Amino acid sequence: MHQSISRLQKLIEERISNHKYGKRPPELYEPISYLMALGGKRLRPVLTLLGYYMFQDQPSKVIDQALAIEVFHNFTLMHDDIMDEAPLRRGKATVHEKWNSNTAILSGDVMLVKAYDLLLNTDKKYLLKALKLFNQCAAEVCEGQQIDMLFETRDKVSEEEYIEMIKLKTAVLLGTSLNLGALLAGAEKADRKALYNFGVDIGIGFQLKDDLLDVYADKEKFGKQVGGDIIANKKTFLLIKAKSLATDETAKELNHWLSLESFNAAEKVNVVTEIYNRLGIKQLAEGKMNEYFESGFSSLRKLEAPLNRKSLLREFAETLIGRES
Repeated sequence: MHQSISRLQKLIEERISNHKYGKRPPELYEPISYLMALGGKRLRPVLTLLGYYMFQDQPSKVIDQALAIEVFHNFTLMHDDIMDEAPLRRGKATVHEKWNSNTAILSGDVMLVKAYDLLLNTDKKYLLKALKLFNQCAAEVCEGQQIDMLFETRDKVSEEEYIEMIKLKTAVLLGTSLNLGALLAGAEKADRKALYNFGVDIGIGFQLKDDLLDVYADKEKFGKQVGGDIIANKKTFLLIKAKSLATDETAKELNHWLSLESFNAAEKVNVVTEIYNRLGIKQLAEGKMNEYFESGFSSLRKLEAPLNRKSLLREFAETLIGRES
């Protein structure tokens, strides 16, 4: 049966809405159902189903493993939101705001356990490899988050360090989602590697696009505050590049705005964006982003799979690449 992305997303949504994480005490389990129901593109579980579909029919056979990936991803979001003191997630109150931080920590903990529960529904032939893949990825995501937090206390972060951080924090989960699906389909090691590399490179490209959208997005389409990264002095690719290229008066002006503790937010966004424009930062970030997208598509070309199935994966990635919010 020919698959479409919307069919795969529907499959995932149905599985999510029917899945019960536990009953008592409700204060432990309700936050999980609440967060999982907030939606999103379901990018990672779709990639798991697509990774399987490259080599086998009926991606519904690995729906539990795809859900395990999505539960794990949402567990990281629940804990990240506490660390960031974020009030909103997809336009709704975050779990620690709606309940409290202790509940969010504990619910997050049990989410990780439930992700493993779902993974245990894997064929014995693949179970050990699947768990190893999952464990390595889970540790790397935590490493990426810790490195990101360390960056907040450092004056200088290099471009290479930043790319490595977003690779760990965001991109390896996309690569692993595809790799897991392909593993469960019995794919060859070289094909799994090509899919993993595709996911990682596309993931790095997505994060660079996020950095760009934060400054240059159309306010109407973006759905969150434009310039939030600038206001927070967040060390994105754009700021790191600007700091390394700015000299004389421009460097002085940039450092002045970065050092201010009280300021007019709109003015700061305008001035720093103007500095970025002066230094050609937008073009440099777009160039770097496209470099990773191209590298990802080059890995996809190496994949030994039916062309129509590879096209589906490529189209899915391209619609995400073209997004403006």
